[in-house]
Amino acid sequence: MRGRIAAGLMALLLAFYLVLVGWRAVLFLQSGEPVGIVIGVALLVLPLVGVWALAAEVRFGRNSERLVRRLQAEGGLPVEDLPLRPSGRPLRTAADAEFPQYRADVDAAPEDWRAWFRLGLAYDASGDRRRARGAIRTAIALERSEATASAPPAAP
Repeated sequence: MRGRIAAGLMALLLAFYLVLVGWRAVLFLQSGEPVGIVIGVALLVLPLVGVWALAAEVRFGRNSERLVRRLQAEGGLPVEDLPLRPSGRPLRTAADAEFPQYRADVDAAPEDWRAWFRLGLAYDASGDRRRARGAIRTAIALERSEATASAPPAAP
């Protein structure tokens, strides 16, 4: 829940930023000076990149939550029994000890989105966020292709 609140707050802050920067961009564009026009264009383009990045993160979060709910309904989520640090994060040594099991599951079934998602959770518990996100992205793509393959054909 805190993640959703944080994402909502970031979206509001980004919207506020876009309004302020957009207003400044218009002023620079209206200056008629070549340097002002270049700055105005840059002030319009760079926030759009920020909007794209935020949208991609929100989409990743929604898709990840959907897979968590699905795995939870199937009883396939790993049991969270790792010892925790005071921050609430798992102890890395304990997470690293369980990691080979999840890697072996992916090696045994590389097309199984569930195995990839659990591997992503194991990477995250071990503190490797970049690989965790990559594994979860793979899980999302595999789950989508599985859903597309099992969907009934569209009526003519």
